[in-house]
Amino acid sequence: MKYLIMSILLGSLLALGGCGTAGKDFNESKVSKITNGTTTRGEIRKMFGEPFKTGTQNDLPVWVYEYNYYHAIKNDESKNLVVVFDSNGVVQAHQFMSSDSTP
Repeated sequence: MKYLIMSILLGSLLALGGCGTAGKDFNESKVSKITNGTTTRGEIRKMFGEPFKTGTQNDLPVWVYEYNYYHAIKNDESKNLVVVFDSNGVVQAHQFMSSDSTP
């Protein structure tokens, strides 16, 4: 009985204090350095490293940088950067989203 109570207490503490991450953290302060029509794929790689995901949109290459931090009690945090390249490897468009409410 003693071990059952201790197990329940320990499990409850772990569940309440638990957290986890998904994705790969990146430095969002560098997003302002991206210029559509000018910044190259190599420059993006240098600023942010390898993307978390890659794909295509309308037959154009897309890189996604994504980081999510999940809290059991507090609000979750997330940030996402989507970069669309043209056929020459130059940024055509990009979008940054964050759960941070500060401008």
